[in-house]
Amino acid sequence: MAGKININVRSEIGELEGVILHTPGSEVENMTPKNAERALYSDILNLSVAKKEYSQFIGVLDKLTRTFQVKDLLADILTNKKVKDTLLHKICQYEQKCNLSEYLKLLDSKELARQLIEGVIEEKNTLTKYLNKERYSLRPLHNFFFTRDAAMSVLDDVLIGRMASNVRERESLIMEAIFDYHELFVTKTVNPLNSQNYNSNTSIEGGDVLVARDDILCIGTGTRTTPQGIDFILERLLEQKEKSRHILIQELPYKPESFIHLDMVFTFLDVDTCMVYEPLILQTNRFQTIHVTIENGKVTSIKEEENLLKSLKNLGMDLNPVLCGGSKDPWVQEREQWHSGANFFAVGPGKVIGYERNVYTIEEMNKNGFEILRAKDIIKGKIDPMTYKKYVITLEGSELPRGGGGARCMTMPIQRKPVKW
Repeated sequence: MAGKININVRSEIGELEGVILHTPGSEVENMTPKNAERALYSDILNLSVAKKEYSQFIGVLDKLTRTFQVKDLLADILTNKKVKDTLLHKICQYEQKCNLSEYLKLLDSKELARQLIEGVIEEKNTLTKYLNKERYSLRPLHNFFFTRDAAMSVLDDVLIGRMASNVRERESLIMEAIFDYHELFVTKTVNPLNSQNYNSNTSIEGGDVLVARDDILCIGTGTRTTPQGIDFILERLLEQKEKSRHILIQELPYKPESFIHLDMVFTFLDVDTCMVYEPLILQTNRFQTIHVTIENGKVTSIKEEENLLKSLKNLGMDLNPVLCGGSKDPWVQEREQWHSGANFFAVGPGKVIGYERNVYTIEEMNKNGFEILRAKDIIKGKIDPMTYKKYVITLEGSELPRGGGGARCMTMPIQRKPVKW
């Protein structure tokens, strides 16, 4: 294995040097309309179409950076018996499935990795089990292709997500084990469960945590990340007394479900540009923007700001907002935000990836100097993105957006180059 990777993410836009992905597998189809809501879906996905679209995403990223697959990394660590036993103990204890432990221990590392993600089918060998309508002893991880949420690279550490829904908690256990035990990664995991102040209301998901600069975090609070979760991050920052820190908190609506994370309404595109869903981020509304300042290991100020962009400008980040859905029609803005129109993933300053279906958003980006490059043209070698200074790579997306996330949601960066601010 070539070289170790030091976790290093100090911005949202630094040139990408490594990213963890999870190609959606049968876990995406292992649901029915009856349990889709429990799986946090509003509909069921067609896996064959979703995989075709996702292969485009991987095809682009493979040309731009190093990519790693969750299932492969998990299988690697499961070859170690102690790691295998420890992880299985945590999973079985948490999900109250200790009766599965011996069966799971007998599986080889690749098959175990598969079943921990795709689900363990219930053996109907008793009347109770036969009458039970559940198909799985361990439920499939339907949402794992959104690798952003269960673990977050913040500076040199990996913050482990405390998921808002129990159906996703195994994702966090798996990601924590990967970063704790895989020989490839040099980092320290930070888990809210280990905090003295942890309580049942503490939740943090990666879609809400944006590293604006090494001294600024932007965090959303709503259905997935709670004030208690943000207080845990604050607690960690207070321990780092060497420099000033800023947390900018944006309240999010609880409905509709497309507002689940901050990165569904706000993402960074370049050193001087961001994507915003205007009605929430810039217009007058009831959702607060709060600025917490930390100096010398103490909170010196907590105050409300006019909006996220003005608060960033006061900290030296003057950003031009590009409007999700364009500027002409609020209905179009709402429709495109629903399909992750504000959710872009930067592979470098001014170099981003998003869905082509959000045509008004893409047009607005083009007006702001972003060349439009089609993913399939890059994969076929018709276009070399390295010859462009500023671009948006557009992915075909009819099925993937129905899962409730975009390019940023589907990526967990582990290393970025420094940005020249």
